[in-house]
Amino acid sequence: MALAGWLAWAEIGPLIAASAQSPVAALMLMNSALPRLAVALLSGMALGLSGALFQLVLKNPLASPATLGVSAGANLALVIAMLFAPALMGFGRDVVALAGSGIAAGIVLRLGARRDFSPFVLILAGLIVSLWCGALAAILILMNDHYVAGLFIWGAGSLSQQSWDPALSLLPKLMVAALLAGLMIRPLSLMEAGDVTAAALGARVPRLRFLAITIAVVLAALVTSTVGVISFVGLVAPALARLSGARRPAGILVWSSVFGAGLLAATDGLVLWTTGAMKDFVPTGAVTAVIGAPLLLALLGGLKAHHRPLPSARPRPLPAQGLRRGRGRWIWLAAGFLLLLALALLVGRAPLTGGWSLPAVPVFGDILALRLPRVVAALSAGAMLAVAGVILQRLTGNELASPEVLGISAGSTVGVTVLLFVAVPTLPLQLVAASLGALAVLAAIFALGLGTRFEPERLLMAGVALSALVDAVCGVIAVNGDPRAMILLRWMSGSTYSANLTLSLTVLAVGLLLTTAALAMRRWLDILPLGSETASGVGIDLGRARFLLFLVAGILSGAATLAAGPLSFAGLMGPHIARELGLKRAGAQIVGGGLAGAGILVLADWAGRNLAFPYEMPAGLVAALIGTPLLLALIRRR
Repeated sequence: MALAGWLAWAEIGPLIAASAQSPVAALMLMNSALPRLAVALLSGMALGLSGALFQLVLKNPLASPATLGVSAGANLALVIAMLFAPALMGFGRDVVALAGSGIAAGIVLRLGARRDFSPFVLILAGLIVSLWCGALAAILILMNDHYVAGLFIWGAGSLSQQSWDPALSLLPKLMVAALLAGLMIRPLSLMEAGDVTAAALGARVPRLRFLAITIAVVLAALVTSTVGVISFVGLVAPALARLSGARRPAGILVWSSVFGAGLLAATDGLVLWTTGAMKDFVPTGAVTAVIGAPLLLALLGGLKAHHRPLPSARPRPLPAQGLRRGRGRWIWLAAGFLLLLALALLVGRAPLTGGWSLPAVPVFGDILALRLPRVVAALSAGAMLAVAGVILQRLTGNELASPEVLGISAGSTVGVTVLLFVAVPTLPLQLVAASLGALAVLAAIFALGLGTRFEPERLLMAGVALSALVDAVCGVIAVNGDPRAMILLRWMSGSTYSANLTLSLTVLAVGLLLTTAALAMRRWLDILPLGSETASGVGIDLGRARFLLFLVAGILSGAATLAAGPLSFAGLMGPHIARELGLKRAGAQIVGGGLAGAGILVLADWAGRNLAFPYEMPAGLVAALIGTPLLLALIRRR
């Protein structure tokens, strides 16, 4: 709070001194600087309080408006309304945002309720819903170029103000929500003792949980409708409150609000102090992650978890009848993959009529030359991400681990981004830069994991923090006005537009080589999840095995990011689909997950080329739209 106050005075003080002589300074003070500070404090307080409510009622220190999909749902609803149904905004932005938040939260919590609000299921479902909402919002923005800049900056969390209207509109709504949250303190105290004890003392646990979650959703939706997505505050502020000594619900709620307000105000002050004339074009929400992520990483060691641990992804031997049934699964999986490959290469839209057609024999070679590089690039990227996901999930014992979730793909993006702005991005340099970026993030995760014995909860939070950090860096770069920023934005969305035969064959060769290496190390992947003592007892050199496996996963992630961008989530979906099909041993899961990931991105690339013809949608974003409902259905079945 002291830093926030000092930075606020650094911005406001000169305007106060100059306002007596300059009407322009007085106007800027009263209609820009002070309203911006007020909105920052109110938004930070609301997000901190929302995150605290989610974490208390769900007993999950990873819960926040971001990880549960609430902010992404509100953002998607507002984007849809602004682009296609502006009349809905007449009912109020808050109503539209609340509808989106409510739908997203309802999906996530319904899945969680089937598993007694398991932290694993909640966070996995929340990440998937966030991915789907973010992918659809990004597609809508990219297909409406005349709105791209404004929606991109606003969606990343812009606090720029031109009047007191947003602050004055937000204040009474937040006061009502905060008062209702205060009335929840005693019920939350009862629920801290456990649902059974709370029910024995007369508390109606399901109703209380619903009320607390509703208040948290409303708080996050109000902030999103006012300033866009500023989601990291809701995760960091409650962690800071606990680390500062708050233990009871009243203290956690109050101090989360205080830390949230201070964190967002301090971040916005840094934006104003460092960007000068560009301050209105740098989204504070993105910069918040640049500051909050390292802070959260530094504080991870002292964070105490007060909930059941996330389940381990340990392999289970299949009985003989299961192995026989497995042959049928392999046949169906291979047949489905070949069918998708034929669809992608042979079926498309006619250039003149727009109708569906097969290529005529005279032009078949020309059409194949155009489609084959993109199909090979999508196939290779999907397979490599899925294989990397299998390695990471088995190494960390965390079914949420994947190149995308742990920030490894985002690290590749940072590597390519730096190369784009400092040198001519040739293919070999891109491969090296992407791999170095992925390996840098992987090394950071590995270092953090060694200090916490690779506890899934802390490893996941470290991945969320690192991913938010590198995404924020790219977001800040993307709004600096450089024409290369749009190239970066389109590439980040997972586009295969620029794939040529050289790139495709290079990525395919790297993928085949590293997948072969992963299969050669499948014994390690079967044994390492059983624990360090077991692995050492059978003669495995733990340091060497982990280093080589992480190295393979990092290079796989970097090369895949070159071909299809960092947003597909094939690395998360492929291993889960393979596991749902009964492929639990490491070798089978590598092959099955690779085929599933490849199929997802091939289908996504085909759909992106044809469904909105003559326009194209990026394969990575379409993969999210196709794959995430499938993964949600699989989770629901389990």
